[in-house]
Amino acid sequence: MAVVTILSPAVLAPLSGLVLAIPTALVVAVAILPWPIGRVSLAQAAGAVGVLSLVLDLAYFGQRDLVLVWLTFEVGGLTILLGRVIREVPGRQVGVVAAVTGAAAVLAPLRFTLRASPPDWRASVVSIILVMFPLTLAVVVGLYLRALDNRRKRAVAEARREQRLELARELHDFVAHEVTGILLEVQAAQTREYDPVENRALLARLEEASQRALSSMDETLRTLRDPDGADGGSGSLRRDDLHELPALVGRFRESSTANVVLDFEEGLADLLPRRVQRTAFRIVLESLTNIRRHATKATEVRVTVRRVEGVAEETVEVSVANNGGRGGLLSADRRGGGTGLIDLNERVVALGGTLTAGPEGKGWCVRAHLPIAMA
Repeated sequence: MAVVTILSPAVLAPLSGLVLAIPTALVVAVAILPWPIGRVSLAQAAGAVGVLSLVLDLAYFGQRDLVLVWLTFEVGGLTILLGRVIREVPGRQVGVVAAVTGAAAVLAPLRFTLRASPPDWRASVVSIILVMFPLTLAVVVGLYLRALDNRRKRAVAEARREQRLELARELHDFVAHEVTGILLEVQAAQTREYDPVENRALLARLEEASQRALSSMDETLRTLRDPDGADGGSGSLRRDDLHELPALVGRFRESSTANVVLDFEEGLADLLPRRVQRTAFRIVLESLTNIRRHATKATEVRVTVRRVEGVAEETVEVSVANNGGRGGLLSADRRGGGTGLIDLNERVVALGGTLTAGPEGKGWCVRAHLPIAMA
């Protein structure tokens, strides 16, 4: 509609009117159309109409008064286009295209003032100053919107990165725990004589562990397919709150030759915020996985989750200690530790707690203090 309105006066004007009307219509069309169109980008279209406007400044020799009919539309279209270019054109192209578009808008009024006889230099300076006001506003608005767009893109990229890291933690915490247990049970079974009763019990444990690993994998895949699902990534298969802690320790006890003791304060799970529960559970999960991998000679494992009186506030102490040395049945390329404790430390610090891991007596201890009351 705007293009038709711009071209309409050219029907009654001399032929030189079309020379002014068509470039003006192109400028307005490029300024308002969504880009890209096919293989033509906004940068290409804006650069083309900007160059066309500059060429018209030099090549137009028609009636001088006709310039005023379309000048306002052309300058207005170039001003809008400049703002869009600054906002939308990516990379280094934006500087070149914005310079061409801005120069075309500034010089367009000279098409009228410099064709006076004699040329009106004062009017030329005034017209340039007047055009600079809307152009400056277009530049400021374009830069502001570009900054908002960049901030939004960074936020989306960071959110996706955090989601990928969270999924990686899910796989590390749950799937790796179950697979490590399966691997160690199979390796241990190879060193024992065949016993039908023990073999059936072993196969039952392996089946249960495999089912849990597959459930965690299925849930992770569902999250990948629908990251904004209604359950927010905490579906019915999630087993990372403290109510599941006795079951976790019980499964570890069944697959271990060590004496495993759980000191878990009754009713504590109902008192803690969800984030604290998840972090406490994962500390125990990661610690038990590491014992399976690195301390298979341990004869004593103690898991403690209790409230303690801190200096400033009441906290929950989560500790997993063993009396075994490093080493085990895993192959050499699976030793050396990953990022499990590093990720856990980030979680604990984010909650305002502390996490330590190191030698204790003849073994190793992972200990964390988590605040019960969260801001």
